[in-house]
Amino acid sequence: MVPLAEAWDSGARNWTTSRRQAYANDLGDSRPLAAVTDNVNQGDQDPATWMPPYASARCRYIKEWVATKIRWRLTVDSEEKNALTTWANNCPSTTISVTYAY
Repeated sequence: MVPLAEAWDSGARNWTTSRRQAYANDLGDSRPLAAVTDNVNQGDQDPATWMPPYASARCRYIKEWVATKIRWRLTVDSEEKNALTTWANNCPSTTISVTYAY
């Protein structure tokens, strides 16, 4: 869900090679697998600059983005946080459960 370039900017640059490989090949959480088709349009953008074109997909995207950031203990910059907060106001209450990757 969170592109590699965004992960790098959010803390992955400080990871070991094996942790970066684990992130790139993460099969321990099914959420990112469902988003592969949108990843082509998303590029390396975060929610401050890109959201899914269909309103019905945005809440799921936000949930999966936040879950991935938490799972991998990645940082969130202020523009990204503001965008997530703004977009999330349009979503019903959602619980995010996460298993940390490490």
